[in-house]
Order: sequence, then structure tokens, then C-alpha cells
Amino acid sequence: MAEPQSPLGANFVPGNHGNAAAGIGVTLRERKGLSVIQVTAWRDAIPAMLTAIGSATGLALQNKPGLGRVAGEKSVFGFAPGRYFVVSATPDLETRLRSVISPELGTIIDLTHGRTVIRVSGPRSEWVLSKLFAIDFSEHAFPIGSGRATLHHDIHANIQRIDDESFDLYVFRTFARSFWLTLGHAAEEVGYRVE
Repeated sequence: MAEPQSPLGANFVPGNHGNAAAGIGVTLRERKGLSVIQVTAWRDAIPAMLTAIGSATGLALQNKPGLGRVAGEKSVFGFAPGRYFVVSATPDLETRLRSVISPELGTIIDLTHGRTVIRVSGPRSEWVLSKLFAIDFSEHAFPIGSGRATLHHDIHANIQRIDDESFDLYVFRTFARSFWLTLGHAAEEVGYRVE
């Protein structure tokens, strides 16, 4: 299956941008080749669903809102009660999840072609994202692996903290170009690199 065309189009311009004279504050890149699956557990089936997700991915997840795990190119995080994003760089993720998740546990929706994933990383990533979202991005309030669902004006985003300085943002493909431009404007002050 061919990889979908990037919705960023001509707005994806590699290189350094903004006030890069004092160094690069953040790096922006579109993550491609990912499977993005939303899994929703029925209320009484959350523990069994978490066990099933762990079985399919190797990522054990605690039953606490917003918590998640990251291991290389795969991750899982909760963003609402009983709702999880499961992400992997393998095309068979949905098949693996369906093999262990029965309809009695919940639902599975493949969002791969409906979301664009943007990684924001660098020493000023928390500061840049704080300009766009009303969230405390400090590691104390937003630990590694955890996720949040939020809005920037009318653009919905799911955000997962990947490491000390990196976040993955999941936005609807139809809003990706507009959000990419907004993200670039927010990062201009600290200088940013597009990879």
C-alpha cells in the first residue's frame, strides 16, 4: 500500500527558519509510515482491554487516565476514560489488535489516513507548545509517555510526550497544513528547523 501524500504540501520547507541566529529552539518534522489506531474500551472492560493492547504491542499500560508508554517507534496513550491511541511503524498493527480485542471488549478504528503526526522536539518545545495550548507541559505535570486531548482554537489535537524534549501531535489531516503554519509562527521567535 502506498504511503498517503503529505497534507503539508508546499508548506513543508526543510531547513532553518525564524530567529535561528542564537541556535535552534525546536525541530519540527512530520512522522510518516505510522499506523494510528484508536481503541475504545467498554466501561467494564478497561482492564481486559489494557491487557489486550499490551499483548498486541508489548507495551503494558496502567489503568490511569492520560498515562502511556513509548518504546522506539511504537507508543500507546490514554486521552479519555477508556480511549487510547495505539501507534506503530508497522502496517499490521490493526490486524494484531483485532486478533486480541473482541467486540465484547470495545471498538477499534483505524485513523492512519485521517491524522497527521507532527513531532516537536528541542530545548524550547515546552515553551513553544505552551503558546498554543492551555496545558502545563512541564515534565512534572505531563510525564514521558502520557497523552492529552486538547484544542487550539477549533483544531483538535492529541499530544503525547515522547521524551524530555519531544512531543508528538496528532491532528486531523484536513487541518494539518493550517496547524503546521501556526506551529511555525509560534516557533519563529526561538528559531526552528524543519526536517
